[in-house]
Amino acid sequence: MVFSQLPPSFVLTAMGSDFVSSSVVVFNGATLATSVISNSQLTANITSAMIPGSGSFKVEVHTPAGTTGDLGCSSGGTSSAQILTVN
Repeated sequence: MVFSQLPPSFVLTAMGSDFVSSSVVVFNGATLATSVISNSQLTANITSAMIPGSGSFKVEVHTPAGTTGDLGCSSGGTSSAQILTVN
């Protein structure tokens, strides 16, 4: 992405597997309000305030531990980070 061309906000889509209703997107350490589209897709809004300039921004998905799909998964945890690079 090019910083000068960033819109005021955009939807970030996280693709993966075994997402549950309590899975959340974590953007550069901040937990975001997250929509669970399916067990393989999440979305979250990214605002320009979250990207103050060019750089690399870490994107992760966190799922809390629990015992059912509504509470989390039995093991829970945080995904490997993916990097969003803004030039």
